[in-house]
Amino acid sequence: MAWALKLPLTDEVIESGLVQDFDASLSGIGQELGAGAYSMSDVLALPIFKQEESNLPPDTENKILPFQYVLCAATSPAVKLHDETLTYLNQGQSYEIRMLDNRKIGELPEITGKMVKSIIRVVFHDRRLQYTEHQQLEGWRWNRPGDRILDLDIPMSVGIIDPRANPTQLNTVEFLWDPSKRTSVFIQVHCISTEFTMRKHGGEKGVPFRIQIDTFKENENGEYTEHLHSASCQVKVFKPKGADRKQKTDREKMEKRAPQEKEKYQPSYETTILTEVITVVALLQCSPWPEATYVNNSPSPGFNSTHNSFPVAEGHNERLHLLQLCLDVCFVLFLFFSSFQNLLPAATPQDAQQWLHRNRFSPFCRLFTNFSGADLLKLTREDVIQICGPADGIRLFNALKGRVVRPRLTIYVCQESQQSREQQTKHENGDAAPNTFFVYHAIYLEELTAGELTEKIAQLFNISPRQINQIFKQGPTGIHVLVSDELIQNFQDEVCFVLDTMKDDTNDGYHIILK
Repeated sequence: MAWALKLPLTDEVIESGLVQDFDASLSGIGQELGAGAYSMSDVLALPIFKQEESNLPPDTENKILPFQYVLCAATSPAVKLHDETLTYLNQGQSYEIRMLDNRKIGELPEITGKMVKSIIRVVFHDRRLQYTEHQQLEGWRWNRPGDRILDLDIPMSVGIIDPRANPTQLNTVEFLWDPSKRTSVFIQVHCISTEFTMRKHGGEKGVPFRIQIDTFKENENGEYTEHLHSASCQVKVFKPKGADRKQKTDREKMEKRAPQEKEKYQPSYETTILTEVITVVALLQCSPWPEATYVNNSPSPGFNSTHNSFPVAEGHNERLHLLQLCLDVCFVLFLFFSSFQNLLPAATPQDAQQWLHRNRFSPFCRLFTNFSGADLLKLTREDVIQICGPADGIRLFNALKGRVVRPRLTIYVCQESQQSREQQTKHENGDAAPNTFFVYHAIYLEELTAGELTEKIAQLFNISPRQINQIFKQGPTGIHVLVSDELIQNFQDEVCFVLDTMKDDTNDGYHIILK
């Protein structure tokens, strides 16, 4: 998605833009909190840069972006002229993305003859889903154990080096490539748009995704952390051949429209140009300040490297405003990360106000103006519901008390060892068994499905879920009962099992037996 800055920027514009848009613009923030260091480019693509052509300088000249990414899939003809393009993809089908080097002679000489690193991600387009992105992806992982949201089709790709797919980040792939050589990467998206719609009555519209590519160059330490360029496009993913049917339906609808109506819509292009994303990281890394920062928001019907681009941030005052904007956003992000703590009784009224803002209770800040942390924590559930209403009241009460949602089912499992088998045999033969200390692990289930249990047990054994062929429960007289969704739903809460593994003779998998 691409945005342009409104000129001139004033302090009031920056402040109002941050207040209005920041709460709804954090994409993917909070996901994989324990997975390592954060990449700021993942979270700072803030839609506060609104495009308005009337405010653009009159002496606009076309700019060529350093890189261009072209998705070889047709855009939909049912998109209005000034809206972003929309592309339909088939689930699991390989689609080519051409990585093009558009640098002028002498531009970015530091990467000439060197590799750059690109990270491709599939993320949510809707702000509503961005808030719960981590939970949505975890739910998908449980329902589709062993599958990935995004994959590289390595045999079909050309010019990529060291392709990687982190097992903990199902929606991300990365690779190195040489801009001076022909490079095409083929991707496969395995989730469909309707998997993330509100459940589910048939005929619902699927949610749109974004395919985003971030490119980095190597720093002095040999790490690819210096941001060069980001671009993205909007897509919807259908079941196999569903995208072709949807494209045909849109085309037929447009053919039935009157000529005057057709003029309001974009034509369908054979390829999709990923439009540049302006990130705060890119602005912070501009040293010295660039002569112009530009965006492209108009699709082109091919591989023409000429774009309708608009220079902004020209002049000393605009650069100062941009720097102030960067500092403001970083400060607000610091406040956001500090919101992962509970409200303390010693919190002052000012601290309590900040806590309410950080946890999205801003509409009630005026009601609790003089409340300290202790005052808020003394409120009963009935008090909060009476003040804030049922929905927000329950949410505020749970946030104040730091309530953790209880899982639907808890089971305790212990892995059976050879030593425990021998001790059990001695005990059955009448020999005195020594005191044995067994360690059990807790497994928490939310969906109550066999797939979810398989995923949890695989994590316990540090193996792939695909290596677990079947899970059985030992029944009367030692029979093995296949564990199904219905059987799990009839487990007693906090039941204990001993896990025994049995090698499958037909492949490298295992059978798990719950005793």
